[in-house]
Order: sequence, then structure tokens, then C-alpha cells
Amino acid sequence: MWEMASPRVAFGKALVDIGRENSDLVVLGADLSSSTKTSYFEKEFPERFFNCGIAEANMMGVASGLAASGKVVVASTFAVFATGRCYDQIRQSIAYPRLNVKIVASHAGITVGGDGASHQTAEDIALMKVLPNMRVVVPADAIEAKKATRAIIEADGPFYMRMGRSDVPTITKEEDPFEIGKATIMRDGSDVALIGTGIMVSQALKAAEMLKLEGIDAMVVNMSTLKPLDEDTTIKAAKRTGAIVTAEEHSVIFGLGNSVAMTLGEKYPVPVRRVGIPDTFGESGEWNELMVKYGLTPENIVSSAKEIMKQK
Repeated sequence: MWEMASPRVAFGKALVDIGRENSDLVVLGADLSSSTKTSYFEKEFPERFFNCGIAEANMMGVASGLAASGKVVVASTFAVFATGRCYDQIRQSIAYPRLNVKIVASHAGITVGGDGASHQTAEDIALMKVLPNMRVVVPADAIEAKKATRAIIEADGPFYMRMGRSDVPTITKEEDPFEIGKATIMRDGSDVALIGTGIMVSQALKAAEMLKLEGIDAMVVNMSTLKPLDEDTTIKAAKRTGAIVTAEEHSVIFGLGNSVAMTLGEKYPVPVRRVGIPDTFGESGEWNELMVKYGLTPENIVSSAKEIMKQK
């Protein structure tokens, strides 16, 4: 139905394009540049690429120092290392002084697949979202990853951008606008709203088609920025449909669903059902099999939508 493409490849190519325009852009890696695709930048601008080795905490310290000296810094590694291994350095040396560091992580969530629980992270968004001054972006596909890369580099201050390992369906278009803090209504509907982020936006679109066959009109929202959350679009979806299902490849604890539920609880209460990774670690397996095991499927979104509509 859709073409498949890699967000991390789109990110790597975007870095090169931006690097040609901005001589102050520097990129840091932690011995994983071929996987994060920062190797494209490394090849084009070797004097502006620094491999910090398997020392992620030190990489964040180096990033803060370069940013304090006036550089625009992209620091990239796997999500589990980018957030958990060096949380203190990010908090104290990047978020607190609000330095111009963009932490771009790949291999997030359970779609890492066979690497198992040690390399899968379902808590990275929660860790970054709670930090003052930190903004969190999760592009839905490769096209949006390219636009988001430019947007976070051109905006001042710290960002966390999250991507997976696998190719994902291309569901947006080159001409579609992208703005930090703004959600996109991918499909209008009046019965229930499906609010997704990252790879789960395509799953929500599939679920909406399945619901249509049963006479249920589902709105689909791409929440590509998780912090700041687009509260206006969230409330608009709640007013229009009266029932919300959120979908994310992240723990249901303090991810997208939590933010949506808190916003609506305070400003426009409607029933909310969260589809995401339960309070558990992942395991080794093929990524598509893990998506099924942990309920990150159109079928689960459909059943959640039907259940939540009963509470309207």
C-alpha cells in the first residue's frame, strides 16, 4: 500500500545537506555512525565529525562544550544509550543550561528486534520529556524525518529526536508542512480519534480503514512532536469525536498516551484508551512479531476504539 523507507537514512542525508549550508554544524557519534547514518556526514565533513567511541556520557559532555562555544551540535547513537546511559550529563550539561544540542537517537523501541531487551528502549521519551527545556520529536516516516532534522537544527536549544531501526511506510508527502509543536490531521472523522506517533501513525491509518468497513468514522492524528504537545489539536479531536485512542511504540507510562490523557483530563475530559508497550521489558525476536506480541497492531487499535466508544 505504501512505499517503505528508512527515517535514519533520511536523517543522515539531511545532515549532509544542512552541513553544506551551515559551517557551524558539527556531528558527534559513539562508534555507531554506520548504523545511525551519521557516516554520511562523516564522509562529507570529516573535520566536523567526532567519533567519541563507546563513551556516550563523555559524548554529551563534548557536545555541551562545543555548543557553549557557538557550534550547533548533533549527538547521535542508539536510543537506549542516548538517554539512559548518560541521563545525568544530558540533565546537567545540556538541558539545564539550555544549550544548542540535538540528541538524535535511532534503534528506539521494540522494532530493534533481535537485539533484545538490553538494546530496546520503551522509556526514552519519558526520560527526555520530563526534562525542562528539552523538546521531543518523533517523525512518522522518512520524509518527516528529513523535515524534522532541519527544523530541530534551525531551532535554538536542546532537542531529542527518536527513530527506529526498521524501514517504515511513507505516509506523508514532500509538500506537507512540518512545524515543531504542531500535529497533523491525516484523516478527518467524527466517531473516534486515533492519535499516533512514529511508526504507529501508519498503524492508526490502517486501523481507520478497518473501522470504516464497519461503519465507524475515525479521525487520525500524527502527533510528531510529543513535547510541546499540540494541545489545541488534541482538544479539537476530543470535541469532534468524544473518544480517543493513542498509539505509540513506547511504554504507556508517561509517553504519548499519558500526555494526551493529562491534557484532556484538565481541559476537556473524554474517554482515552492507550495502545503501547505495557509495563514490561521487550525480548529478542523479529520486529514484526514483537509488534504483534505487544499489541502494536491495527487490530488492537480497532478493538480499543470500539471499547472506548462504549464509554462516550
